[in-house]
Formats: sequence, C-alpha cells, structure tokens
Amino acid sequence: MVIRQSSSRQVDALIADLRSDRAAAREAAAARLAVIGARAVTRLAEVARDGASSQAARAAALGTLEAIEDPQAAEIALQLAGDSAPEVAIAAIRAMRPFLRGAQGVRVIECLTTVALDASRQDDERIAAVQVLRELDKDTVQPLLDRLREDPRAAVAALAVPAAGRRRSSKSAGTSRAAISLEGPLPDDAQTLRQQLSIEGAKVPLPVLQDLVSRLGEREAADAEGRTAWMTARAAAHLALASRGSRLALYDLRETLERSKEPLPVEFLAALERIGDASCLEAIAAAWVTAPADSEWWREHLVHAFRAIVVRERVTRRHAAMKKIARRWPDALLTLEAGQD
Repeated sequence: MVIRQSSSRQVDALIADLRSDRAAAREAAAARLAVIGARAVTRLAEVARDGASSQAARAAALGTLEAIEDPQAAEIALQLAGDSAPEVAIAAIRAMRPFLRGAQGVRVIECLTTVALDASRQDDERIAAVQVLRELDKDTVQPLLDRLREDPRAAVAALAVPAAGRRRSSKSAGTSRAAISLEGPLPDDAQTLRQQLSIEGAKVPLPVLQDLVSRLGEREAADAEGRTAWMTARAAAHLALASRGSRLALYDLRETLERSKEPLPVEFLAALERIGDASCLEAIAAAWVTAPADSEWWREHLVHAFRAIVVRERVTRRHAAMKKIARRWPDALLTLEAGQD
C-alpha cells in the first residue's frame, strides 16, 4: 500500500509538471512518465482529453501515451484525432503509430486514411497521417499515395512523389528538410534542425541519427558563438534515438555528461532516462555532486534519471558502478537512491 501511495504521488507531481507553461518541465515530466508506464495511463488520458488544458500539455500527454504503447492509448488517440486544437490532433495522429498492426489496426488505418484524404483538414494534420501510414508495407499504402498525387494542396501532393524524387527536387530548391539535411551538409540554423528532428526523428534511419550526433558534436566544438544551439540540436538527436530504444550513441550521451561543467539541455536527461545503463550512473552522480548551487532543477532531473536507470536496469548496491559511487560520494548516493518505488 505504501508503494502505491508513493507511486501515485509521484505521478501526480509529474502530471502537474506536464501541465506547466515551461517546455523543459513538460519534456522532463513526459520522459519520466514514459518510464513509469501503464501506471500513468489514466492520468495522461485525463490531461489529453481536458479541453481546459493547454495544447502543449495535451500534446505532451499524447506523446507520452505513444511512448508507453498501452492498448488504451489507441482509443484515446482515435477520439482526439479530430480535435479542434491542431497541436492536439497532430499528436493524436502520431500516437496511433504503435497500433497500426495490433487489434485496433483496422480502425487506426481507417482513421488515418480519412484524415489524409480530408481536404478540409490542415496540411500538417494530413501530412502527419501519411507519415504514420508509411510505416505499413508499400503495397498497402500505395493506393493512398496514388490518390494524393493529384491533391490540390502542394505539400500533401508532394508526399506521393517517390523518396528519391523528393530528395532531388528538394536539393534543387535548396531546402533544409530533415530527410536531406540529416544526410548532407548541416543547415546554418540549428533551431530549424532541432525542430525537424522533433517532427521527423521517428522516421530517420538510426545510423543516420548516430552519424548526425557525431557531426553535430564537431559543429558544436567549431562554433563557439553558436555552441549552445548546436548542443541543443545534438540533444534532440539523442532523444530521437532514445525514443526508439536505440543505444547507438549512448557513449556520446555519457561522455557529454562526464565533460559538462554546467547544466545540459533537458533532452539529454530525457534520453538518459529512457536508454541509459549502469555505465552512466557514475557520470550522473558526479554531475549531481558538482552541480551549481542555484541549479536545483538540474539536480532534480539528475536524481530522476539516476533512479530511472537503477529501476529499469535492476542495478543493486552490489554492482561495481554503485560500489564506486558509494566509495566516492556516500552521502550523494543516499540522496540519489532515496524515494525509489
């Protein structure tokens, strides 16, 4: 009973952060709620359906439900795909991705197809629906693409063009879409790249994201004035990898934390919470010990990342990493461990 009460209080606190006006607080709360999983689904559904909450909070709740992949999320996403708030509708559409082939698959595909063909819907909503449907095999989605080829909305019609054709056309137009910029020269605007990663990161091949992490690190080191912006873009690439359960660039995530003398973009910690392993615990402990006195939010997120890894990886005090931390920072370890469910 005590554990359930503790868990409930933790979820309540995170839901409050999810409703926050601060993007960093929402992102961190979403990452932690995704780790908690099924226990948070009911509360996340309440936020997603709450028309009085901000679009950002409702979209964050739907994004977290997508990450958890609980069967209840499919029904919630189907209900909200037609929401009048565009940000919510797009998040609901994307939240259907895990359920394309499950028990709800027929209803999900029908809903997404309807959205994709509905000329009264916003372009972004229709594009999101097509992007999700592209997860299906080519023969299944091709009839839809054929119908979209003559769509009066240019952005939607462009989705029917074969990938190679889109790449050639975009290059000749000098655009910086993620599918191109991630595999070619980096764009001049780090913020644009970060936004593209948040939108299209789930579709980018994992090796491309891994390579992007390396190239962004090089750009970050070479551009002192734009260092923070490029670091934030690299953090978004890490989160895109972590959101798909990939540890391809975990070494860079760990080394970044080890080298850092100041708080990092919150996406780094969100990624650590999702895919960090025992090898990251010492770096987290060291960052907590050396955190600036006025960075309480940073310390708090480090604690949550530490606990998430310990619980997920089932790390005990007998593990070599924990023994090393206990020898170096015994008092810090007590704080980092405190409150585990």
